[in-house]
Amino acid sequence: MVCPRCIAAVETLCKDLNIAYQSVELGKLELKESLSNEILQELDEGLKKLGFERSSGGQHDLITHIKSLVIHQIHHNKEPLTINFSNFLSEQTHHEYTYLSRLFSSNEGETLEQFILKQKIEKVKELLSYDEMSLTEIAYQLNYSSAAYLSSQFKKITGQTPSAFKNSEGSKRLSLDKI
Repeated sequence: MVCPRCIAAVETLCKDLNIAYQSVELGKLELKESLSNEILQELDEGLKKLGFERSSGGQHDLITHIKSLVIHQIHHNKEPLTINFSNFLSEQTHHEYTYLSRLFSSNEGETLEQFILKQKIEKVKELLSYDEMSLTEIAYQLNYSSAAYLSSQFKKITGQTPSAFKNSEGSKRLSLDKI
């Protein structure tokens, strides 16, 4: 689950199936009690229709947790991160960043840094489309050292400068689950 609408969809599914849950967060559904195999199958089918699936645990859960942390920090947290992402992820997951990075790369086919960068660029696109902040303000919010560095990263990923993106008709943004 990558956005508040995803959370709402899972909550609705649980209510429709009369499944008691404690909480639904990005990437996590906490149930109040164990479910029968029949209800689990119905839940799995409902989740599949929504484009989700239950994880098998272990490393998959850790990767999902990493993605949720990154997405929440970049897209939903109003305060800029005061430490770098490697320290943030290590603190939140209680694992060394080198382990997290290796695990992520081997399972996702891209580096953790690439995933973070893609998420940041989508947030930049969003903020540019609102036309409420300068590039310098956006750079500060996303913890870039300068607007120039943000601009170079943006061009590397999108093929155009932030100004060109902002001025283009029909500027394309991706939904978070497509990044």
